[in-house]
Amino acid sequence: MALRLASDREELALAHEMNVTPFIDVMLVLLIIFMVAAPLSTVELDVDLPASRAAPAPRPEPVVVLTLPREGGWRLGGRALDDARLAAALREATGGDTGARIHLGADRTVPYERLMAAMDALREAGYTRVALVGLEAGKAR
Repeated sequence: MALRLASDREELALAHEMNVTPFIDVMLVLLIIFMVAAPLSTVELDVDLPASRAAPAPRPEPVVVLTLPREGGWRLGGRALDDARLAAALREATGGDTGARIHLGADRTVPYERLMAAMDALREAGYTRVALVGLEAGKAR
């Protein structure tokens, strides 16, 4: 079987296209190398860090803690409140500053719906800066 050119001329036409097959081969080899080397570069080291002797920074603003106890109602500081007196008690505790941060804590048995209702009540009273309070792991009550 013989091959024949499209024209009778002896010259072959120049190919104006770049052959990217070697480039793709090199990229695949580099990809495999990086896939193998990447997990090896994330080694965890046990480091014994020194403890700081610096005094803790003082809190810049008075802390207003609003609590949702298990039995219902509200507690602001140590006082028990009902829904009607909540906004007035918050204004008194914050000096009328609705930009003050309110720390909201709840018993672990309080339903999520009640916690969201509490956040809605704070928003209606004008307090939008709410921080949720929790215990650190391992600390006793």
